[in-house]
Amino acid sequence: MATPDDERSTTTDFVRELVQRDIDGGTYRGRVQTRFPPEPNGYLHIGHAKAITLDFELAREFGGVCKLRFDDTNPDTEEVSFVEGILADLEWLGYDPGQPLYASDYFEQLYDWAELLITDAKAYVDDQSSDTIRAQRGGYGKPGIESPHRDRPVAENLDLLRRMRAGEFADGSHVLRAKIDMQHDNMQLRDPVMYRIRRGHHHRTLDAWVIYPTYDWAHGQSDAIEGTTHSLCTLEFDSHRALYDWFLEQLPLPGDQPRQTEMARLELTHTVTSKRKLAKLVDDGVVDGWDDPRMPTLRGLRRRGYPASAIREFCRFIGVARTNSRHQIELLESFVRTELNRTAQRRMAVLHPLRLQITNWPTDANDNPIVEHFEVTNNPENESDGTRSVAFSGDLFIEHDDFRADPPPKYFRLTPGREVRLRGAYLITCTGYETDHDGNVTTVLATYDPDTKGGSAPDGRKVKSTMHWVSAPHAVPATVALYGRLFTAEVPGEATGDPLDDVDPDSRELLTGCQVEAALADTPPGEVVQFERLGYFANDPRQPMLFHRTVGLRDEWANQQKRNG
Repeated sequence: MATPDDERSTTTDFVRELVQRDIDGGTYRGRVQTRFPPEPNGYLHIGHAKAITLDFELAREFGGVCKLRFDDTNPDTEEVSFVEGILADLEWLGYDPGQPLYASDYFEQLYDWAELLITDAKAYVDDQSSDTIRAQRGGYGKPGIESPHRDRPVAENLDLLRRMRAGEFADGSHVLRAKIDMQHDNMQLRDPVMYRIRRGHHHRTLDAWVIYPTYDWAHGQSDAIEGTTHSLCTLEFDSHRALYDWFLEQLPLPGDQPRQTEMARLELTHTVTSKRKLAKLVDDGVVDGWDDPRMPTLRGLRRRGYPASAIREFCRFIGVARTNSRHQIELLESFVRTELNRTAQRRMAVLHPLRLQITNWPTDANDNPIVEHFEVTNNPENESDGTRSVAFSGDLFIEHDDFRADPPPKYFRLTPGREVRLRGAYLITCTGYETDHDGNVTTVLATYDPDTKGGSAPDGRKVKSTMHWVSAPHAVPATVALYGRLFTAEVPGEATGDPLDDVDPDSRELLTGCQVEAALADTPPGEVVQFERLGYFANDPRQPMLFHRTVGLRDEWANQQKRNG
């Protein structure tokens, strides 16, 4: 498995400064342990990539360890397939978490601690409806109302909790709440729920439990059990920190109390990372699945051809901030393009084929057209990639847009009477064209200059256009998927409140009947190549000869920076 060990961060930020202060001050005795805690109710997305990069690389930089923990506390939405998918995505991204941990492994300890809080008169069972409890919490500037069950005797609370665990009560009929402060300005501290009754088949504990801990009750305690020192969260958990600390302060922890620190999450233009919204796209058939190349999931980006190294480098570049901001998706694409320009081999492909006949092409003694072979560089950025042999004949495919019978101004490609260069081959001159009964061009006719082999004229004459091509007798058919933005708005949902209102139903164009050079038939599944003049394309891992456009050749991010001065 690839590792990012040679891509160490050389920058600093407030999180790294905090960790360094802890080390200098002897906090945690110089130990650094982070964790990446996904809930297995979906697949990882680009936002998770930032968290993963920070969690794992921060630990490595300070000689510590980062652990993967599945926060699997909701049996209704979690699946083994998501666990397996997250493990695979994490490995693909370049990080090895070792043996994964599970919050469900701590269910017994969490329950024991819940009884301890009850015994200390810091928790109670409430059998009011969820709507009533929600209404009693009040709001900002609105006082909360204490539950009539808040002062139940310890013995009664213990009995009720044990009966909840035993399955005597219906789902949703009882909850366990922490007894903190119903008038606190921080709404998270207004007697939050710790356990709810939920009969669901858990992917690991099966049917052993009918009560499940809430995120806030399980998360910090899991950190403490595992020995986490620095619990890194996104800004939406800022208000949860007080509750995180309160729970930990009430309990006999096995070691040091971890510290929660919040930072900005990764947000991109034209992108939604809500797992609930992404799941709806999948469930409604808007996309083909979690690995649809239009999805911001890691498996979707992988299928589209995004290199893991480019994603890691992008996450390092945007860094760690204290306030949320939205990054241009073109910036991410620029990192992808830079990496692929360095690594991707070049090939020729014609997406909208138009026949081109060289009328003066030579034939052999049996009147069969001669076939020549040209050695073409695989990657001008990497000499060690060598060359490949490409067949050339008098019967070719060119792009439909590379010919105009009646050209517009400043059109420099093939037109009647104009000479152009065929990439790596010859200079040709258009002598005419053929049309069907509707007037559509079906075949372009041209002559070639045999003295221009390789694309250069001995007399030094210049042409204004170089075109790619594919020899028709040697071409291989392919299907190509072109992608626009899945969400048309820079900030999906900004206008209506629902991001799904901005979904573009035509964000994918599937081209059949494309013609590509024969070498593309040997492209390994998942590999990305550059179609010359067209962009970077990834060979689908499952369907042979299906190529997904990863990114185009034009660096839109660089163009934006130029326009912005």
